[in-house]
Amino acid sequence: MPRLQSQAILKSVLKDYFTGLSAPIAWCTSAGPAELLRAMGFQVYFPENHGALLGASRAALKYIPHAHQAGYQSEVCSYLTADIGAWLMKETPLTQAYGLPSVPKPDFIVFNTNQCREVAEWFNFFGREFDCPVMGIFPPRYVEEISQHHIDDVASQFKELIAMGEKIIGKKMDPEKLAEIVTLSKEGSHLWKQVLDTGKSTPAPITFFDGCILMAPIVVLRGTQICIDFYKEALKELTNLKNSGIGHIPDEKIRIYWEGMPIWGRLKWLSQLFAENQTSVVASTYCNSWVFDDFDPDNPIDSMAYAYTQIFINRGENSKLDMMKSLLKTFNVDGVVFHDSKTCFSNANNRFGLPNRLKKETGIDVLNIDGDLNDLRFFSDGQTKTKLETFIEQLQMKKSAG
Repeated sequence: MPRLQSQAILKSVLKDYFTGLSAPIAWCTSAGPAELLRAMGFQVYFPENHGALLGASRAALKYIPHAHQAGYQSEVCSYLTADIGAWLMKETPLTQAYGLPSVPKPDFIVFNTNQCREVAEWFNFFGREFDCPVMGIFPPRYVEEISQHHIDDVASQFKELIAMGEKIIGKKMDPEKLAEIVTLSKEGSHLWKQVLDTGKSTPAPITFFDGCILMAPIVVLRGTQICIDFYKEALKELTNLKNSGIGHIPDEKIRIYWEGMPIWGRLKWLSQLFAENQTSVVASTYCNSWVFDDFDPDNPIDSMAYAYTQIFINRGENSKLDMMKSLLKTFNVDGVVFHDSKTCFSNANNRFGLPNRLKKETGIDVLNIDGDLNDLRFFSDGQTKTKLETFIEQLQMKKSAG
């Protein structure tokens, strides 16, 4: 499996980002209004990215029990419990990676419940710890079609956020600066989509597991030129691989769609398992969650209200089904793996009949596997290996039969 040069470049990009964070700093959810915060003059830190680092470094299990002892139950988000547990132990992977003594101190904390309600409890915990002002955006949840009423609701909350942020930072937000940052976000998002779209080719030069690594800039640097420059180079590399017929898995036989959260502590293991079985995981709703086609610098607040409300995780089951059907067709998928992430209820989309509906309407076979984004006590290497290899074998037989 060829290693992407972009992944090596990403290390220095992230080092510069983390070591460059300085006051005033706003904490923000990953699918939250980072553009507003940047336009007001805040540098932006994303606790979910820190939660993923805790999972990927397999340190989460050390910290999760400390959050449980503090009263956070085992069923709630393991990003939350790992992050709070690490804070209670006064530890962070940022120390070993970048020499930072702690997570950055916030001047303002902002969350958006378009992802889940847990972010409210998570971010409010740190608001109390740092004695820091906290503001939440509460969009309508589980909506099928986004109406003007929905947009107006979220836009009005964004305006309240701006007023609060201006008071904290001591100056008015420049509308031209906001338009500039929304333009940068739109371009970065477009480039990120093009990066993911290289997975349409056979063999695919990029997999879901590559995407989980390469997505970092569209999360933590969205709205910056650095993000755009990174994805321009990544796209060049992937386009060259695609045009040369070079795939991440050269002998690709089966193409899989991954639905749900990554299993951060087993990302490499799963990547190798699929590769050994000549299978590319070519697409996911997770990586596509940071494709914001609807940003409009001429109407930044309303377009952001729409873009951040229409994301997959915030939609009703019918809308989710339609979005998945489109991606399955676009990426020429043979089968779908639904990851039932036990502490991430909002991002476990196999619980209300969606896999059966998807199979019935598309004829594409589906598989459910148990696991979690960070808490590996919910994941079994042996059971998962058996289920995935059996599923892939069935897909190969079905494909061979025509």
